[in-house]
Amino acid sequence: MAAPVPLLAVRGSDGTSLLSGPPRCEQLSTFQRDCRPSRCFTFSRDGTLFAWCNGHSVSVVKSLDSSVVSTFDLPKTALLEFSPLNNILVTWQPYTKTQDSPQGEANLQLWNLSSGGLIKALFQKKVDSWCPRWSDDEKVCVRSVSNELHFYQDNDFNSIANKLHMQKVSDFSLSPGGQPSKVCVYVPGSKGAPSFVRLYQYPVFGGPTSALANKSFFKSDRVSMQWNQKASAVLVTASTEVDKTGASYYGEQTLHYLSVSGETALVQLAKNGPIYDVAWSPSSTEFCVVYGFMPAKATIFNLKCDPVFDFGTGPRNAAYYSPQGHILVLAGFGNLRGQMEVWDVKKYKQVSKPQAPDATHFAWSPDGEHIVTATCSPRLRVSNGFKIWHYTGPVLHKVDVATGSELWEIRWQSFPSGSFPERAVKYQVAPSDLGSTHAPPTQLYRPPALRHLPATASSKLHEDEPPQDLRPGLSGDKNLSRSALKNQKKREAKKAARQENKPAPEPPSQPVGVSNSQSEVSSGDPEMDKKIKNLKKKLKAIEELKEQQESGKILQKNQLEKIQKEELLLKELQELQVGQ
Repeated sequence: MAAPVPLLAVRGSDGTSLLSGPPRCEQLSTFQRDCRPSRCFTFSRDGTLFAWCNGHSVSVVKSLDSSVVSTFDLPKTALLEFSPLNNILVTWQPYTKTQDSPQGEANLQLWNLSSGGLIKALFQKKVDSWCPRWSDDEKVCVRSVSNELHFYQDNDFNSIANKLHMQKVSDFSLSPGGQPSKVCVYVPGSKGAPSFVRLYQYPVFGGPTSALANKSFFKSDRVSMQWNQKASAVLVTASTEVDKTGASYYGEQTLHYLSVSGETALVQLAKNGPIYDVAWSPSSTEFCVVYGFMPAKATIFNLKCDPVFDFGTGPRNAAYYSPQGHILVLAGFGNLRGQMEVWDVKKYKQVSKPQAPDATHFAWSPDGEHIVTATCSPRLRVSNGFKIWHYTGPVLHKVDVATGSELWEIRWQSFPSGSFPERAVKYQVAPSDLGSTHAPPTQLYRPPALRHLPATASSKLHEDEPPQDLRPGLSGDKNLSRSALKNQKKREAKKAARQENKPAPEPPSQPVGVSNSQSEVSSGDPEMDKKIKNLKKKLKAIEELKEQQESGKILQKNQLEKIQKEELLLKELQELQVGQ
C-alpha cells in the first residue's frame, strides 16, 4: 500500500489554503481556498480533520475530500484544538467583560463534533495552558483551576471525578498514551523553600509519599516539562528570568530528569551558559540538549543521563528529530544565520549542512524525508515565504509571498505513529531544479587589536570543539577522560602557537616566558629574583583569565584591565631577565 501524501496548511493575509504535499506543494483540488484572513487553524491528531476560524465562523472539514463536518458561529475564536479521538472540538477566545455581563462570559467551549452541540462552557482567563489535556484514549481529561487540578472521566464534564490540590501549583503535564495516566506537577518555591516537581499516577494522589518521583531545586521562576513518547520519563527545564551573576542575558537554566520508576537526576552539562533546546528522540531512549554560550554545544544523553555523543560546538540553538527518529537536525535560527546540520543518529555521521537564513519556523514532514522552513509575520514582516527541502540539502519547492501580503503560519498534517516507515538515510544529494543552499565557508573573525598581526591559533575568540563519540570503547583515545582530552587539545594548540611565534634559537640566552616548566636561574640578587617571580605569577594569572574569556565567561572590569597589562609585564620581565 502506497504511503499517504501529507498536506500542508498555510494561512496569511491572503487567506487559508491546503496544499498537497512534498516534493512539490500544489493547491488541494477538493479544498476551496478561504480568502478571508484566518485567526487560527489546526489538524486533528490523526490528521483526518482540519479546522479553522476566518473571523466569521469556525469550520471543520475532512482532510481527505474537504467535506464539511461542522460549522460554529464563533467569530472571535483565537485558538482551536481537537480531542485525541476527535469527539470534542475545544475553542478559546480572549476573556472580556461587558456592561451586560460584568462578570465576563465563559470563553472556553467544548463542542460535540458529531452533533455540533455545546458540551460545556468554562472560564479560562489566561492563554497559558488554555486547553484541557486528554489521555490518548480520552478516558481522563485534566485542567488547572485555582491551585487545583480537576480530573474528568469519559468526557463527563458535569462532575469532577478527582482533584489534586497543591498550594500554588503553577503548571502540569499529562503523560501521552493510554492508561494508567501519569501527571507531572510543578510548584514554585517561596520564602526560601525550593521549587519542586512531582510525578503521580492517576488517581493515586496522597501527598509526597504517593508520588512516583519527586525532584526539588532552587533557581526556578518557570519550568518546561517534556514527556517521552513511552511516558516512562519526563525532562524538566527550570529557568530563572535573571542571572544574578550577570553571566547571561537569558537568565539561568538547569535540566532535571525524572522517571516513573522513581529515579531523578540533574543532567550535567559540559559547558556553562543557557539551555536553548531539549528534544526527546521518538525512540524514548535518548534526548538531545543544545546548551552553552555561543558557539553552543549539542550532546545526546541516554536514560542514565550519561553523554553518548557530543556534536562539538557550532552556531545552533535548536534540535529537531525526524518523526522516525533516525535523523537529527541541529539548527541556528533567530539571531543566527539559519545554518542546519543534518545528522544520521545511528551512525553519528553528518549528512548535509544547508542554510535557511531568516527562517522563523522549522518542521519535519511526517514522511521523515522532507522539511519546511518559513519566514512568517509578525516575527519578520519582509521576505515572507516558505521552502520545502530534502534533508540531503536541496530546495525542492519555494514560495515567496507577494509584496504587501504576509505569511502568518504553516503546518504539516499530522499522522498516527507508524504511518510512514523509516527509510535508509541517503547521503547523495537529491536532484532539484532549485539547487541547494549550503552554508558558505566563513573567515575566522579576528578582533581589531589582532588584525595587524599574523593569524595564529591563539588569535581565536574561542576554541572550536569537534564532534566526539563518548560511548565506552569508541572514543578516539580510550585511556583519556573527556576532561583530559580537552586539556590535551588546549596544550597542543598553545604549543603550536608558541612554536609559530618563537624566533630562531640563539643559545645560550634564556628564553623569555611564563611556563612553569622553565628552569629558575638565580641572578644572585634576591630583590630581582623576587620581582621576576611576582611578574611570572601575574602573567600566569592573566593566562588563566584569557582561558576563561575564551570559554565564554564574562570577565569583570578589573580582570579585563589585568589582561591589557600583559604586554607591559612581558616587556618588564624580559628586561629583568636580560639584565641577569
